[in-house]
Amino acid sequence: MTTFYDFDQIIDRRASDSLKWRYYDQDVLPLWVADMDFVSPEPVVQALRERVEHGIFGYPDGVSGLPNQLGALRQTIVERMAERYHWTIEPEDIVLSPGVVVGFNLACHAFLSPEQALLVQTPVYPPILHAAKLTGVLHQEMELTYHPDGSYTIDWEAFEASLTPQTGMFILCNPHNPIGKAFKRDELERMAEICLRRNVLICSDEIHCDLVFPGVEHIPIASLHPEIAQHSITLIAPSKTYNIAGLECSLAIIPNRELRRRYMKSKKGLVSWVNLMGLTAMQAAYQHGQDWLEQVLTYLAANRDFLAGYLPQHMPSIQMRPPDATYLAWLDCRQAGLPGNPYEFFLNNARVALNDGESFGKGGQGFVRLNFACPRATLQAALERMRQAIVENQAEAPSLAR
Repeated sequence: MTTFYDFDQIIDRRASDSLKWRYYDQDVLPLWVADMDFVSPEPVVQALRERVEHGIFGYPDGVSGLPNQLGALRQTIVERMAERYHWTIEPEDIVLSPGVVVGFNLACHAFLSPEQALLVQTPVYPPILHAAKLTGVLHQEMELTYHPDGSYTIDWEAFEASLTPQTGMFILCNPHNPIGKAFKRDELERMAEICLRRNVLICSDEIHCDLVFPGVEHIPIASLHPEIAQHSITLIAPSKTYNIAGLECSLAIIPNRELRRRYMKSKKGLVSWVNLMGLTAMQAAYQHGQDWLEQVLTYLAANRDFLAGYLPQHMPSIQMRPPDATYLAWLDCRQAGLPGNPYEFFLNNARVALNDGESFGKGGQGFVRLNFACPRATLQAALERMRQAIVENQAEAPSLAR
C-alpha cells in the first residue's frame, strides 16, 4: 500500500542537532546546506526501528562470504544500476564507504602522488574544490562557461589545455553542484575521450544522480563504454536522495580490479567499517523507497517552478536557470545592485542563510546557492524576506547618492 507524504508539514529541527538549523541564529531561515526538511521514507524509518529493537549493534559482516545484509545490498545496487541507468556492474565492483567526500579523498590518496595533479571544474562543490590541498597533491582547474541564459557549457579547448603531463585524475561532478546541470551524453563522451587519450583517471561524483527532473536523463559516465568504466571510479549515495546524510553510507563502483585493489588499500586504518544503521537505511531506501522518491521529486519540481516564477516577478534583477537536477538553485545576483557580497547581504538584511557563491571557486563570485528542499511556506517566507531586503536597499541607494 502506498504511503502518501505531506511535504508541506513544517517540522521543528532546531532541537534535533541539525547543523542546517542550528548553525545560524534562531531568527535566520536556513536554505543552505544540502539536506531536506522532509521526513525520510517510512520503509527506512521502519527498517531502522527494527534494527534498534534487535538491540545489538556489533560489527557488520563483510568478510565471511556467507549470505548476509551486505550481500543483499550489493545485489540491490547491481539491479538498481541496470534498471535505472542500463549499466551492468558486478557485486564485487562495489566498495562501501561512509560518504562521497570520503570517497573522492580516498581516490586522491590511492591514485595520485604529490607530484601529480587533480583537475576540477569550477564553480564546484567546495569539498571537491579543496580535495587536492587536503590530500597533498597539485590542484588544477578550469572554469565552466556561463551564458546569459544561465546555462553552462564546457570550453573544450580550455578543458584539454587544463590537462598537463602532471594531471593524474579528474573529478567530474554530475549532476553538477552547484549549477544543477546534468551533463548530456555527447558532453560525457567527449570528456571521457579526452581523459582516456591523456591517461587521466575519472572520479565521478554522482551523489545527485536520482534527483533529476522530468525530461532529464542522468547518465553515469562509466556506463558509456566498458573502456571508460575501466578508467573510472563512480561515487553514489542514498544520502541526498532519501535525506539520510547523517547516517553516513555511500559506495564506489570500480569495475577495474587493480584500481579497486588500490582504492581498498587506501582505506586501511582509516575507513574500516561503514555505519551499521547506514547500511540498513541504504538497503531499505533502495529497495522500498521508490514511492517516496517519486512523491518528493514531484514536490521539488513544484518548488523549483515556484522559485523560477517568483524571481522574475518579484526580484527580476536576480537570474536563475531552473536546474536539471538536485534541489539546489544557483542564483546570479550580480545585476541586483547589492552592496558587497550577496550571501552576507541576505544573511544580514533578510536573515536568510544561503551558500556563498565565492566558496565554490572561480566563477562563483556574485552568486548564491539556495536549497529549495523545504516546505513551500518556508521557501516563500525566505523569498519574501529577500525581496523586502532588496526593496529596502533600492530605497536607500538614492539617498546615499545625494
